[in-house]
Amino acid sequence: MTEAPNEGHHAAHTWHEARQRAFDVATPIPSGPVPLSSALGRTLASDALAVQDMPHYASSAMDGWAISGSGPWILSEPGQRLAPHQASPIVTGGLIPPGAKAVLRSESGVIATDEDGLPVLALGGSAKPGEPRNGQHIRKAAEEAAEGDVLLKAGTVLNPAHIALAALAGLDHLVVLGKPLVRFLLTGSEVVAHGVPLPGQVRDTFGPQLGAVVELLGGIAGEQLRVGDSYEEWIDALQDTEPTLDEPGPGDHFGEAEPPADVVITTGGTGRSGTDHLRKAVAELGGNLLIDGIAMRPGHPAVLAELPDGRFVVGLPGNPLAAMMALFTVGGPLLAALGHGRLEEVGEVPCGTTLDAEPGRTRLMPFKLVYGLASPANHAGPGMMRGLAGADGVMVVPPHGVQLGEAVPAFAVPWGKALPVPKAPEEKSRKAVPRQQRKAPSGPVDWSALDT
Repeated sequence: MTEAPNEGHHAAHTWHEARQRAFDVATPIPSGPVPLSSALGRTLASDALAVQDMPHYASSAMDGWAISGSGPWILSEPGQRLAPHQASPIVTGGLIPPGAKAVLRSESGVIATDEDGLPVLALGGSAKPGEPRNGQHIRKAAEEAAEGDVLLKAGTVLNPAHIALAALAGLDHLVVLGKPLVRFLLTGSEVVAHGVPLPGQVRDTFGPQLGAVVELLGGIAGEQLRVGDSYEEWIDALQDTEPTLDEPGPGDHFGEAEPPADVVITTGGTGRSGTDHLRKAVAELGGNLLIDGIAMRPGHPAVLAELPDGRFVVGLPGNPLAAMMALFTVGGPLLAALGHGRLEEVGEVPCGTTLDAEPGRTRLMPFKLVYGLASPANHAGPGMMRGLAGADGVMVVPPHGVQLGEAVPAFAVPWGKALPVPKAPEEKSRKAVPRQQRKAPSGPVDWSALDT
């Protein structure tokens, strides 16, 4: 059996190193076509052109009659070529028959009889003088675009209106920048998916939300697979197997299967006990550990590996908050790099309290902004989620600690608002200082009572 790499020789990356490395190891996924139903939110890689005139035929803009020449008009069968002084019924969107020069609205015409008692179409109702003018109420061919016109430019982030335009143009696919497909390997025999857990059991906190977070970070959430805690199950789950198709049911699309994953995210199994199998499984599959632990808390056992087939494996700790911090640190930069994105800059917020030093370890602390100061959230232990649920962002507390009011690195949570951008020193100096200001606190302030 192959031994797990670096076993017993653990040298963790710093938080900044791990984040940068996760971004640097990935190469953007090549562009490719996707069906319109999957194109929403994707970035167009090449111009989308009109493959034919839009509209590709002249049509009626009104219910009424297609007419030729002046009235009264002899009625003809729909769709037939019209001779002068002939008309035929037409509906909105209907094909303008050959010879037609205009459309008379239904409310502007009446059916009368000529001197021989034959039915004819005449002006009446709400008809206006001179109605209809030549070409009136006809949607001309190529009125919106001519064949070959650029409808959407490369670089466009596709919204629903873009998708509708592509469909109107007759396109079935759009070429978009690559985006990583992520599959999830959720482990833990003690995890239950529903109801109130018994002593010794825990609720599944990953299944209901991890895919949504991955989507916010720039990935495509794929299938979830739940496995137990045995090594054999880990190996089987990490194997690169060809997707299989079940018998299609009503509404299913024949011949469609989820493509191979670009990233596999695992939960649990990143520790170093005998029941933690991720490193050993990666080694047996011939993979390479790119990040083997991070000098941070919570989330220090995080792992990033690459398998021989090119898939990346992001190993998250089993505790929910620790897993989220590891996902933000490693998963976010990795997904950004694979998806043609950039490594987001780390911002700054003024710290609302003094945080003591913890040599050798960066601390990630969910916080709320209270009167412009970042107040560490309560309930922010590795296994808790209450603090993160109400947080505005996460402070990246350096090992040497932070003083009250000192700027501390921070980033916003993916589902939250962007953090305030620090103003440049010269910009601050231009602003007049109010004559009267509140007196700043002289010592540490506990904002936790305001944390909701």
